[in-house]
Amino acid sequence: MRQRAALFTIPAWKFPNKYMVAQMLLGRDNNPQGSKTAQVISLVKTPPGVVAEKVIAPPRKNFSAIASRSAKWLLAFGVVAALGWYFGSNYILGPIIKTDVVKRQNVIQTVVASGQVISPFRINIGSQVSGVVRSIPVSEGQTVKKGELLIELDDTDAHEAVRLAQSVAAQWQAKLQQMSATTLPIAKENLAQAKATLDSAQVNFDRADKLSRQGAGTMQAADDARKALTMAQSQLRSATLQAAAATPSGSDYLAAQAQYDQAIASQHSAETKLGYYQILATRDGVLTTRNVEAGNIVQPGAVLMVLAPSGKTQIDMQIDEVNLGLLKLGQTATVSADAYPKQNFTGYVSYISPAVDPQSGSVDVKLDVANPPEYLLQSMTVSVEIQVARRDDVNVIANADVHYLSGSKPWVLAVENGRAQRRQVKLGTIGDDAVEIIDGVKAGDTILRGQAPGVSDGQRVRLENNG
Repeated sequence: MRQRAALFTIPAWKFPNKYMVAQMLLGRDNNPQGSKTAQVISLVKTPPGVVAEKVIAPPRKNFSAIASRSAKWLLAFGVVAALGWYFGSNYILGPIIKTDVVKRQNVIQTVVASGQVISPFRINIGSQVSGVVRSIPVSEGQTVKKGELLIELDDTDAHEAVRLAQSVAAQWQAKLQQMSATTLPIAKENLAQAKATLDSAQVNFDRADKLSRQGAGTMQAADDARKALTMAQSQLRSATLQAAAATPSGSDYLAAQAQYDQAIASQHSAETKLGYYQILATRDGVLTTRNVEAGNIVQPGAVLMVLAPSGKTQIDMQIDEVNLGLLKLGQTATVSADAYPKQNFTGYVSYISPAVDPQSGSVDVKLDVANPPEYLLQSMTVSVEIQVARRDDVNVIANADVHYLSGSKPWVLAVENGRAQRRQVKLGTIGDDAVEIIDGVKAGDTILRGQAPGVSDGQRVRLENNG
């Protein structure tokens, strides 16, 4: 039923039209359905105006709103039911998890590091004499052979010194030849003459002395004969000494020989010094540094070039001390230059430092490269993988499947009768991606992949099709 409201009186002259009165008094009640909830049902003219009677109508039933509310309840119920099934199925049937299978395969353990290409040693090239650089026929980075000219100095004065030394040596050589060909024969002739003169003087002295004692000769004659004998004896001694000195074992000959030898030594020294004005490569290699230009005045001791010898090449690297126990001399390493990452070559561990760097906590390790590729240059950065252990045809699983891989008690979650079962495992060689399993699981066993976070020991699980 309608509910009657209070009456309102308005001057009649202001609202001649009843609809205007109704619009003024009531307007529209904009409920959610947009319908009128009140209306004017009568207008009564009375002095002093117009009386409007407001009647409030009862609300109408809105069937579309009821249907909308029902749909919302059904949707909410469906969402709740779906969530209940999702979580309830995981709780009742167990979560769907990915798995791996224990396989038999090879395991290789490596130590990875970065290093630089070096030569076992470098040769500093300098000059042994002072001089002006005449020419440099090589350039930095060039490969040179042993004996190849690297730097040429002005050698004009050196050539003059060689010619002077050669001249002095030739003079003393001529002196020795003269003594052998002339002086010695003359000395021998003089010796023979001295002996003959002595013999004649001895005969004359003996005769004069005999006559003097017999009174047949004079004392003057005997004295003259004695003087002649004494002079002949002196001449013989002198001739003997001269002949002896002129022989190859004599003092004059030996003195001349010494002078000749000294001249020859001076000549060789000058010729050697002349060679210093041409600086040659002492070994095959690559010129890594050049610090000189044509026209420079160089001094002994200055480093003009640096030569990296060819042949054995080494890789120098710093490896974390935690890997020290894995390294051994002779281990094989696979090396690739960062500039040529797809081209590998082989090296061998040749040196392990006996000390650890306290600042970096690393160990200096060197590899020998027996056959370095042609593109390998000094100081190139390389990546190294040293093979420190290898096991063939063993039970393995992925490293990521093992809990506490580096701990004292590693374990995995195996699947048995639809439930996750914790298994303590004994590990062997730990490779880059896979680890050897010595005990705890066997080939063919199913293991939860990636440690299966959120799955506990004994929990029911469902296996995903890993494809």
